[in-house]
This record gives sequence, structure tokens and C-alpha cells, in this order.
Amino acid sequence: MIRLGVRLTFGGGRDALVRLAVISAAVAIGVTLLLTAIAGVNAVHSQNQRYAWLETGLAPDSFADAPVTTGDGSVQSDPLWWASAYDYFDNTDIGRIDVAGTGPNSPIPPGIDRLPEAGEFFASPAMAELIESVPARELADRYPGRQVGTIGDDALPDPDILLIVIGHDPDELSQQPRAQQVTNISATSPNDCDQCNAGIGINNNGIILILTVAGAALIFPVMIFIGAATRLSAARREERFAAMRLTGATPRQITVLASVESAIAALFGTFAGFAFFYALRPAIASIPFTGARFFPDDLALGGLQIAVVIVAVPVGAALAARVALRRVQISPLGVTRRTTPAPPRAWRLIPLVAGIAELACLAIAGPPDTSGAQAAVYLLGVLLIMAGLVIAGPWLTMVSARVLAGRTGRLAGLIAGRRLSDNPHAGFRAISGLVLALFIGSGAIGTITTVVASKDAGTESGALVQWFHSPLDQRPTAVTTATTDELDAVDGVTGIAVIRTTGNTDGPEPHWLTSCSDLAAAPLLGRCPAGAEVANVRPHFGTAVVNEVVSNADTVWPASNLTAADLDNLPIEIIVVDNDGSTSAIEQARTILENASSDRFAPQTIGEINLHGIGTLAQYQRLANVVIIASLIIAVCSLAVSVAGSLTERKRPFSLLRLTGVPLTVLRRVVTLESAVPLILAALIAAAGGFLAAQLFLQAQMNQNVQAPGVAYYAVVLAGLAVSLAVIASTFPLLNRITGPESARND
Repeated sequence: MIRLGVRLTFGGGRDALVRLAVISAAVAIGVTLLLTAIAGVNAVHSQNQRYAWLETGLAPDSFADAPVTTGDGSVQSDPLWWASAYDYFDNTDIGRIDVAGTGPNSPIPPGIDRLPEAGEFFASPAMAELIESVPARELADRYPGRQVGTIGDDALPDPDILLIVIGHDPDELSQQPRAQQVTNISATSPNDCDQCNAGIGINNNGIILILTVAGAALIFPVMIFIGAATRLSAARREERFAAMRLTGATPRQITVLASVESAIAALFGTFAGFAFFYALRPAIASIPFTGARFFPDDLALGGLQIAVVIVAVPVGAALAARVALRRVQISPLGVTRRTTPAPPRAWRLIPLVAGIAELACLAIAGPPDTSGAQAAVYLLGVLLIMAGLVIAGPWLTMVSARVLAGRTGRLAGLIAGRRLSDNPHAGFRAISGLVLALFIGSGAIGTITTVVASKDAGTESGALVQWFHSPLDQRPTAVTTATTDELDAVDGVTGIAVIRTTGNTDGPEPHWLTSCSDLAAAPLLGRCPAGAEVANVRPHFGTAVVNEVVSNADTVWPASNLTAADLDNLPIEIIVVDNDGSTSAIEQARTILENASSDRFAPQTIGEINLHGIGTLAQYQRLANVVIIASLIIAVCSLAVSVAGSLTERKRPFSLLRLTGVPLTVLRRVVTLESAVPLILAALIAAAGGFLAAQLFLQAQMNQNVQAPGVAYYAVVLAGLAVSLAVIASTFPLLNRITGPESARND
């Protein structure tokens, strides 16, 4: 039977070859997406592992008391002075590592062949290019010495990362407050380092979760696409298999024949999917899923993963074929006994209503106290809504079809409404994957857009803020005259304000003070009441995950009992440099402040502070956009196959309608309405459900109202719907060809 199945697959005429090509294409798309999701997870692990050496000094395996051996087994005894720091340039992070070896056996960071001497540095390719492309006073003056080499790719988490390793004399670097001795270069991934607090790298659990959800959201429409392709020309195949049953073929033999055809198509599609994946891998690597590009080699596949995909996909396609042709397996006469299935009942709305009700209860009563319980109840609510959308879809399609048939007096509307109401399952099936993907995408975009909007830095995003993190007794109490003179000389710097602290921790917030003369020089921080000399201030810089950033400039801070002279002996908490927002002014001021301070954290603009707060959210937003775009493409393909298959199966009824005088234009309207009604209905319900879930989540968790997404969201959805309607219109020539008088004859 297997040989016969192979002969029928390749020798069954044009229809068989077309069906083979369509199923193979559907499987190829699904396999490409599946491999992208698998390789994406692998790439996140690889990328994060190359962040490990930047955790040196923070990870336990790099501490000075960690045992280290060299290649020959001898104990490595020469520690390395190590000082890591954050730096920035034009909203982009820079990793700075200052090192000083104490002997020939001091450990060497990866990517370089030796430790840099005092006055030397190694830079990543992107960093070296940036240093060469901008004036020295904006960047190069921060780093003493000259470049003597490039950091290799094996030490770079991504191709665009800005990294610099600077050499120093041990006696000089040991005096820096942020320097420490290490005997190891860390090999602990940031994701596995609970004691690390550098903020370097990513917690890949979150990204992997999102990639998994995104992949699952895409797999649903892909599986529906494969099912639609498998059912292509199902009636003819059922009749052929039924004839075989009548001549003595057993159900098992029919199952083998159907499975062989689908398995062969799936096997072709699987290999095509691998070819597409590897051809597209450089382009996929350029997509910043984690906020940074991958190296193409990071998108690797394990041998076991490849084997599982090659085996599982054809097996799954064979099982789908068996389910699709199950009527023939019941009885050879079951093919001819085509009756209208029972209409769906209103009980299908129960899971959807239950999911919405659960999220509504959380919005009213509040979420549970623990994060684990919150995750569980929110996940349950979302899953209930997702299942409810799919379960309720046929019932909603039936209701809309009956409304269409009852409200229209046109023949096309009556025919389309009657067909949809007779078999709403078939009408909804082709676009059910779109429902899930659009629900997930709309809910994610609604939530993320709202959080990002609440982090808007406003008009103060260019102000440069330097925080001091060292102990109070080690902080400066004044900004040197040389530093203020250099800042004043920068074209674009408009004011300097120094905020000091008393170190009082008894109240709910630290006690911060600044002179009214400084507030006058930097009005973005607010102003003093009339007659005051010193003010108690608490400016907002937007550091929280969700933070309504208001304009500090409109704030009148309460007066303090201290005088300006009393501030001279208080340690500095923050220095704020107001400027015109130009890159030149910001980076020159940042260079001056860095050279005057040894703090581990470089000055940041308010915009950069907010960018760090929403960086992960932006990654999730990009993934949500990818899910929506990809699901729309798949839905369009599935719709095209379903419409074409439906026309082929109904060519005789349509031909009879044409013989009775029904114009071809009416049949075109029928085809359009049958496809467009469930499509548009599903898009509206899925989008509304996603935004409703986002609103209930935001209300319960953050007391926020969902914000309308940007124009891009509406453009993508409308473009997808427009393309879908265009695909429906593209089947009109096929309708014209298959509804000729010859198709009305009984075969």
C-alpha cells in the first residue's frame, strides 16, 4: 500500500501535484517558524553566556578566594585588579573594564591575547569605529591611552556591542574605590548568577518565555494552514478512497494511502523549511529579539532538535490526514451521506465569559499577594479567553450569518448567510488561528504601549544626571572649580545643579536639598518659594517600571531651614547638568563628569534612564509585532487555500446556479461574503478581547487604563485584512473557469 500511495501522490494528475505543492508550502512555512523559535532560544543562551565574563567581580567564581588552576594544573597565584563601569553614548550602553595585572599568571579576559599595559586599551569593533567617528572630547578623552587591538567575537555578546578594556598600573588602579582583586574571569551566565547585580546581560527566562509564547501563537495558525491544505480537494479524495473501500480495501489500507501522501508532502516541506531557515538565518539574526542582534552562528540547531523536527512533522501531517478523512474510515457510504451538521449552541460562550469574569474580578478585588499566585490566576484567565474564542467562534459565525441572511434582500447575502449558518465550523476554521494570534498580540501591545507611555521622559530627556553610589563618607562635598569651568565652557550647557543629602533615613524618603541659586540655573528641576535660600527637593527621573513622569519644572519645592553655607559640608547625592539636548553638549558634559569622578556608574540622561526601564518591554513589543505580522501572513495563505478548495468542491452547485441565470457577479459576492464575514468578525472580536484583557490586567495590577496603540498597529491589521480581501478577489478567475456548463454534468 505504501508503494501505491507513492504512485497516487506523484501520478494522480494535476490536482494531486497541486495538493502536494500546497501542503509542502504550508509545512515549509511552519517548519521555518518552528526552527526560528528553537534556534532563537538557543541563541539567547549563547548570547547570554558571552555576557558571563562581564560579571567578573560580581559572580562567585571570580572572587579572589576562588580556586583557579592553569592549563598545566598549577595554581594561578597572580590576582588581577578589575574595575567594571557603565558608560553611555547617545542612548547606547558602553561596557568599560579597567584592568591591571600583578604578574605573569594574572587571568586574561576572553577575546584578547594579552592584558593591556598602562596607556593601552582593546575595543570591540563597534566601539573602535565609534571612537574614530566622533570628536575626542565627546568620547575618546574618557579613555586614557591608545588602542592596541580588537576584542574578538568570542567575547562579544552581539556584533554591535560597545566594549572597551583599559590597562592601568596596579598601584594606580588599586586606589580606585570600584577596583577589586579577582583570580578568575567569570564563566557564570547572568541568568544563573543570583548574586550578580551588574545589570549586564539579560534574564533569558523572560525572553525564552516570550519566544515560546510567540512560537505557540504562530504554531496555531500554521497547524490550521496545514489542515486546510490537507483538506484541499477532500471531497474528490474521499470519493476515490470510498470507491476503494467498496472494492474491498480495508480502513487500515485507506489510512495508509492517505497518510503516505501527507507524509511525503510534509517531508518535502520539512526539508524546504530547513533550507528556508538557513537561507534566512542572517536576516533573522539581525532582528533584535533581546534588544541586540545575534551572530548568525548563534542561531544554531542541536542534532537532537533537528532529528525530532524531521521525524515529528511528517508524522503529525500523517495523523492530520487520518483525521481529515475519517468519514471514509467509518463507512464507504459515509461520503455520500452528507447532512447538515447540528448548529453550535450558546453554551460555547461559557469559557469566554468565564475568562473575562475572572480578570474582571481581579480588577475589582485586586490580585493575590504573591507573584506566583498572580501569575497562576492571570494565566488561567488568559487561557480561558483563548479557549473561549476558539470554542465560541462557530457560534458567533452562525449568529452573524443569520443576521446577514435576515437583514439583506440581496441574493448573494442570502446564499452566503445560509451557507455559513449551515456549516459555521467550516467558515470559522480557516481564520481561527488568526483569532488566537491577534488576541495575544493585541493584549501584549495594549499592555506594553500603556507601560511605555507612562514612562515618557517628556521634555527633560536630555538633562544629564550623575548619581553618587559610594558611601557618604567617601563622596565629594563640592564640585571642583576646574570641573564647573569646563562644563560652563561647553556650548549647549545651560545650567548646573548640585543636590546634596543629609543621609537621614528616618523618614519615608531620603532628605535631599539644593540651593535656590542652583534651581534658578537649572529650572527643569523646579523652583523655590519666594524668599527661600535652600529647598527640600525630590525630583522625578522616571526610574520605576511604571512611573507617571511629570514635569519637575512646574514644582515649587518646600523651603528648608538650612542656609546655602550649611550645604557646603553635605555629601553630594546628584549632579544635574541642564543642556540644549544636543548630542555634542551631552557627550562633552558626560566626558567631563566621568573624568572628575571614580563612581562605577556614568552620568545618564533622563531619556537613557527611562530607556533602561522600558528596554525589556520594547523587546516584548517587537515580538508582539512579529506575532501579528506573521500570523496575518499565515492567515492569508490559509484563507487562500480554503477559498480555493471551497470553490473546487462546489463547482457543480455554482455551475447550476449560473445555468439558472444567476450572474457571475452574484457568485463573486457570495464567495466574498462567505470569507469576509468570519474574517472581519474574528479580527474585531480577537482585537477587542486582547485589549479588554489588557485593560483588566492593567487595572488590577497598576491601576492604569489601557492606552490606544500607535498607528503602526492599525496599519498592520488593516493591511492584513486588505490583503486577505485581495486574496479572496484573486480567486474570481478560478470561479469563472470552474462554473462553466460542463461542470454541471453528473460524472
